[in-house]
Amino acid sequence: MIRTLPRRSAPTDPPPRPGPLRVVLRRWLPLSWRRGRVVAALAVAVALGMLLLPHLPNRFGNLGSLAQTLLPWTGVAVPVLLLFALARRSAAAVTAVTLPALVWLSLHGHALLDKQRGGGDLTLVSHNVDSANPDPAGTARRLAEAGADVIALEELSPPATPHYERALAAAYPHHAVMGTVGVWSKVPISDTRAVPIMPWPRALRTTLHTPKGPVAVYVAHLASVRVHPSRGFTTERRNEAADRLAHALRTEPLARTVLVGDLNGSVDDRALTSVTSGLRSAQDAAGDGFGFSWPAAFPAVRIDHILSRHLPATRSWTLPATGSDHLPVAASFAL
Repeated sequence: MIRTLPRRSAPTDPPPRPGPLRVVLRRWLPLSWRRGRVVAALAVAVALGMLLLPHLPNRFGNLGSLAQTLLPWTGVAVPVLLLFALARRSAAAVTAVTLPALVWLSLHGHALLDKQRGGGDLTLVSHNVDSANPDPAGTARRLAEAGADVIALEELSPPATPHYERALAAAYPHHAVMGTVGVWSKVPISDTRAVPIMPWPRALRTTLHTPKGPVAVYVAHLASVRVHPSRGFTTERRNEAADRLAHALRTEPLARTVLVGDLNGSVDDRALTSVTSGLRSAQDAAGDGFGFSWPAAFPAVRIDHILSRHLPATRSWTLPATGSDHLPVAASFAL
């Protein structure tokens, strides 16, 4: 009689031990790979949206310009999605949220770095002072306290301009006003003229005579933009003024050139490429953070800029609020 012995099963390898992070998550926040698929899908969609928004066309209501102006705020979606993923206790959703986080960092992470180098030979302040500013003299004194070499003002009104002239006269003996824009300087200026970007004066050009050579300075206030339910983001007048300003900048004979003012748009707005091409944003080159300047009560966008050509920025920052609805912006340059 032949007996058959039971077959022994082949030895199996022990299951892999979970990593320390997974052990912690299992203990304190058990996550499941089977739930949260909707949140995970939303995270992927948001990541794709971040990549596509910069290329949104302006054909329909200039939505591309509006999206490019607000691009940094797409990052708000990341912590919101993460909260939903944790509420669902979904490992898949938590993993998917890393995708829009990485995309946002690749697009805007450089703004979070402190690129300020300190020092500088020439410091400029630009401020849209708001034609309805209730305290122009106080605003002028606060700007003078910054100690800049040059102060450029936009949205000057006829009743308020004498207040700025009196308050800045002692520290800034050289100045010129063209329509609603003006420049005050500690160093001599010459060849000041209006730049015709709109039917009334909203831009000027002057030459600063610094101890290290001349610098061309443009002060501009482009046309305002509005968001209308039926017409979308109205930028046509602003874009036309930008093209005229760009022509003046292209024909500027001095190599070292600075453009300051309220451009009513972000440097990421491709509708302003005619102006921003060939110039470098001081905030991008030597800033710390996004430098949002409007509205002053809760700055959400940077529409006030200091841009330069053949003039390296060493520092860029915003000044405390004044009586205006904009924050002043400042930058220092190495001559």
